[in-house]
Formats: sequence, structure tokens, C-alpha cells
Amino acid sequence: MANQSQSTKTNGPLSGYRIIEIAGIGPGPFAAMMLADMGAEVIRVERAQSVRGDAPDTAHWDVLLRGRRNIAIDLKSPDGVETLLSLVEHADALIEGFRPGVMERLGVGPDVCVARNPKLVFGRMTGWGQDGPYAASAGHDINYISLAGALAHFSRAGEAPVPPLNMVGDFGGGGMFLAYGVVCALLEAQKSGKGQVVDTAMVDGSAVLMSMFWAMKNIGIFDENKPGTNLLDTGAHFYDVFLCSDGKYVSIGSIEPQFYALLLEKTGLSSDPAFAKQMDASQWPTLKAKLADVMRTKTSSQWCEIMEGTDVCFAPVLTMSEAAKHPHNVARQTFIEIAGVTQPAPAPRFSRTAAALPSAPAHAGQHSRAVLADWGFEADRISALLASGAVVDGSVKDAKK
Repeated sequence: MANQSQSTKTNGPLSGYRIIEIAGIGPGPFAAMMLADMGAEVIRVERAQSVRGDAPDTAHWDVLLRGRRNIAIDLKSPDGVETLLSLVEHADALIEGFRPGVMERLGVGPDVCVARNPKLVFGRMTGWGQDGPYAASAGHDINYISLAGALAHFSRAGEAPVPPLNMVGDFGGGGMFLAYGVVCALLEAQKSGKGQVVDTAMVDGSAVLMSMFWAMKNIGIFDENKPGTNLLDTGAHFYDVFLCSDGKYVSIGSIEPQFYALLLEKTGLSSDPAFAKQMDASQWPTLKAKLADVMRTKTSSQWCEIMEGTDVCFAPVLTMSEAAKHPHNVARQTFIEIAGVTQPAPAPRFSRTAAALPSAPAHAGQHSRAVLADWGFEADRISALLASGAVVDGSVKDAKK
């Protein structure tokens, strides 16, 4: 497992871009992390009230905050608002995840920011979008993927839908789409010299993630009214997870005929004529029960010995901790360690512009002085902002790397 030893970015495909992140939770920090992982200089603007007087000298626990510096600004103060707008003048993009209208009420909405920097990309992320009947309502991932037509299809036959953690709405449909939208707008701004607003809605992104299933529905191979009976939603006996004799699970995804034939060979079911008609959905429940009986005869480790490295389309079902120790992930350094905390490494990977390993997550206001100085503020102005409380210094001892 790679260990973190560098504290600043040195390269990466987004090297040279400056991005302001208005502090939020979940998908907003995830988008900022994605951009920072790729080499962008991202500063997180934290609320002044978030600065702790007894800030610890160790890294922040939240891995989503890695790779960027932190400045604490009081956006309810006129001097604080002016400080943010001065930073905006030097930024390529700003991202925020408040409800519609909040940034405008703070005096730092897109019109005001773009007036200070016409080339600014203003990335906004909400659950429901900037407009529409639900726009002003609160919500969470489970609600967004429900309305997007996604959650209804995360279920086994005859069972209630199961939320797939908050990966689809918050992070897939929200954070990833915000990062993607910001990069798209940055590319366009290079040609036009003009910024624009990116309206990222988790309900929109979640709907887009369902595109393949809309295609399958349109050609009649996905029945939306019978969840848990289709090819990819645990209906098929050759695409599911199976319990082993040791209480652990393994996953099987033998869709293609040649992979299916290999599955039957490895499980000793090749001679059973019932398995000959792979795509006869009417037989899937019976065949799944038979295959499940076979899978329960061995431990997960034994099935790994039999199926790993073959084209069965197989993998053990691992916990996070187990995944970090698996030989394949270790070989690829899929997980890294920063400040003693194991976490996923940046992805994707680049052959020529690989980014440096991320710096440790920062505490609120930890880099207030340094950010202001690096972004062009004079020493007297920095002192005045800190004295007035418009900006708060939350610096701590050097965080452990």
C-alpha cells in the first residue's frame, strides 16, 4: 500500500487550475476531492464558526477533504464577502452545494461572481436542481434516486427496494457529474473566454446513470414492473452473489456463453441438461437454487482457488478492509495511506500527467494566512481581515503526513 509523504500537488492533468470550494457535506467535498486529485489547486472555504480553538495537530478524519488547503471566512461579514470575491477574481471555477438562492442571499451568487471574473465557471449542485416543483425542498440521496426512477430497481423479486448506500445519488449522480460539468465548462471557457453556471442536480445525474436500462426497456429485455427478475438485477442465476460454506459470499457474472460454459465446468454442472438453456428466464429461479446448493459446498477461499484467474467472471465479495489487502488491489496500489488512514487512491490514472499523492485532510482555517498570501493579498490586508474576524486563522502544528 502506498504511503503519503507529499504535502502539495506538483502535477496532474488539472495542474494550473484554481478552484474555490464552498464548504458543504458529502457530494460537494467528493467533487472537490476529484478535482484536487487530478492536480487542480482547490481551496475549501469553511465557515468561520467551524474553526476550533483547540485544533489538533493531526490530520482531519474526513478523507473527502484530502488534497486541498482550507481557509475560514465569515460570509455574513461584508469584509468576508469581499474576501471571497477577491479570491474569485483569481479563480477558474467555484463550486457550491447549497439550496437554490442561498449563495445569492450571501451576496456571492453567480451574477456577482461572474461580474468580478467573466471567465469563472460557477458549479452548483443540489438534489432537485435550481428550478422545478421540488427545487426548494430538502432531500437526501434516497429521495433523489427514488424520483429518478433508479431506486425501484434495486431489489430482489418480491422484496422492497434497498438503497445502494448513497453512492448513486450523492456521489455518482451528484459529485461525479459536478466534477465532470466543471471540467467541461473549463474546457469551453478556454475557447470562448467566458464562464457559465453549471446546474448539477442529483436527480438528473441519477437518471442519466439509468440510460442503459432505458435502452434495455425500450427493446423489451428489461421489465421495469418485475424488479429482481431481469438479467442484471439478480433475476438470472448466472449474475448474482452466492453464499459459501464459511458464511462469506462470492460474485458471479457469467453472462456471455463462453463464460457461462466455464461456470458450469467449474461448478460441475456441465452435465446437467437443465442448465443448457441459459437465457430461458422461466427456468432461472430453479437453476439459481441448484447453483446456490453447489456454491454452499465450498468455502469462499476454495471457490477463489477454483475460479480466480479464469474467465468465469468471478470475484469474492469483500469488505472495505478486505479489499485494501487483496493481492490485486495491493499490486495496483488501489488503496493508499495518508496520515495513517487507509483510503482509495485517486482515479483514473494518467500515463504522462500523473498527479502527486494527495495531501492530508485539513482542519477548518488551517491555511487561512497562506491562502490569502498565495492568492495575492497584501500583508496589511491579511492582518486586518484576521483582526476583524472576517477571516479566521485555524492553523495548527504541522499535520502528520
